Amino acid sequence: MTTTNQMTTSNQLTPGMTISVDGTVFRVESSVKVTVARGVPFIKTKLKNLVTGDDLEKTFKLDQPVEEVKLAERRLEYLYLEGKTHLFLDIDYLDQIVVPQEVVGNNINYLKEGIQVSAMLYGTNVFSIELPQFLELMVVKTEDLDAEAAMSASTKLAILETGAKVSVPMFVDTGDIIKVDTLSQEYVQRV
Repeated sequence: MTTTNQMTTSNQLTPGMTISVDGTVFRVESSVKVTVARGVPFIKTKLKNLVTGDDLEKTFKLDQPVEEVKLAERRLEYLYLEGKTHLFLDIDYLDQIVVPQEVVGNNINYLKEGIQVSAMLYGTNVFSIELPQFLELMVVKTEDLDAEAAMSASTKLAILETGAKVSVPMFVDTGDIIKVDTLSQEYVQRV
């Protein structure tokens, strides 16, 4: 898993680029050339730290060398939670990769053994994971509604095998397999 870096200049920074500043990887959110009266023009940027998610405003001199980082996209398969980190298998290289909870974030609600995700890496550090848009998951529990509430309700809350909570139609029961849209976090259909 090799990633190549190349040098660019501050004048060429554009939103979406990934750069390294003092050994930390950032995504360029914005880049503007600032010209001041009787002063030296400079490049003002807004950067997002890909590890912590923090924003940073940084200025660069015109034509200042900047290290551009190329992230690698890998296919990973979820294995299991180990302490506060998640263990994945790199499908192509058959390496185990540890991903911190901060990177997994709310995707944890849809992760179970065997789910394949798309991940962006720099070296062995994973900066983001993306779930498939649709997953088929089992309903482990549905909301208990009394007879009166069930008459007027069109949906009820279901808890899926991964812990996610989704509104489902009244006919969905415990043990059913349903298709869920992971982007909108909504029920699609019963399988």
